[in-house]
Amino acid sequence: MGRSSRTAPKVAVLMGGPSAEREVSLSSGRECALALRQAGYEVNEIDAGRDLPERLAACAPDVVFNALHGRWGEDGCVQGLMEWLGYRYTHSGVLASAIAMDKSRAKQAFREAGLPVVESVIADAHEVRARHVMAPPYVVKPNDEGSSVGVYIVHEAANSPPQLSDKMPARVMVETYAPGRELTTAVLGDRALGITEIKTEGWYDYDAKYKPGGSTHVIPAEIPEEIAAACRDFAVRAHQALGCRGLSRTDFRWDESRGLDGLILLEVNTQPGMTPTSLAPEQAAYSGMSFPDLCSWIVEEALCRD
Repeated sequence: MGRSSRTAPKVAVLMGGPSAEREVSLSSGRECALALRQAGYEVNEIDAGRDLPERLAACAPDVVFNALHGRWGEDGCVQGLMEWLGYRYTHSGVLASAIAMDKSRAKQAFREAGLPVVESVIADAHEVRARHVMAPPYVVKPNDEGSSVGVYIVHEAANSPPQLSDKMPARVMVETYAPGRELTTAVLGDRALGITEIKTEGWYDYDAKYKPGGSTHVIPAEIPEEIAAACRDFAVRAHQALGCRGLSRTDFRWDESRGLDGLILLEVNTQPGMTPTSLAPEQAAYSGMSFPDLCSWIVEEALCRD
């Protein structure tokens, strides 16, 4: 899906930013910029900060490729800025991004769409440190962070509540622990790309996601077709329930001892990792789409929006 340099749109790739996922975003952004250049686009790389409007004005892009992760970059803030400044941009819009990043509101949208999620509550962090706010096993996490930043697992045999870091927000999500295998499904437009099983030695945390050797990806996941079909169906429905656009990725836990009843939707990521070995690009490659073609598809989809 290459373009001639004479007709190539200008693409500004946003990366970095101020979130806890800055380093991951820098990696995603550099890889996307390289792939887009290979596909024939004119590319400017921008480490997004407070001078972002000025940086964009200087390069006057036809479209902004959002390779940011975490707060500000995928919670509706940058999306709102792009709307206000009048730039076309990739991935989901303001509302879908904001809802997906707010785990409690996203769960409510999934419940209303008939999708399987675990029970959860929003609680004060000091209360969570003082007592079990639900019966173990459960998980404590920030309500609005990604990449498994700040996740605590409280096991069934735990005698005391978790001693959360002082860096945790004042209010956190506490949800029933969903046992089982880690599965994930990327959605591109209106179709699911595939199902990957993520294998780790323990919890699929930040290090497991991003450090070399932290996890193994098995694609296609070795699961019954009934479960694979449900993953594809649930991922597309979750994408639609939030109003996502372009590329998203939905994460699941599957307790195989319970069959289809053991499949639980965890969350939707509206800004999946975008290195060639990240989960969504791996699924695109498995379905026959190269990384430059994937990045090109994302750009062209954004350019075609009203």
